[in-house]
Amino acid sequence: MNQFLQPGDLVRHPDCPDWGLGQVQSVIGDRITVNFEHRGKVVINGSVILLDLAPAAGGQG
Repeated sequence: MNQFLQPGDLVRHPDCPDWGLGQVQSVIGDRITVNFEHRGKVVINGSVILLDLAPAAGGQG
């Protein structure tokens, strides 16, 4: 799943729910930089951690 992430996607860290919602800043190989609500900017190793894609807020339809 991480290979489909793009900057701007909203994600959650499965092992750290207290970090809140995060927005993907960049994806370079297995390095995913995410800015979390309650933790700030974190670089995630995508080969170790599978981030959960969050549904987009205010979806249209």
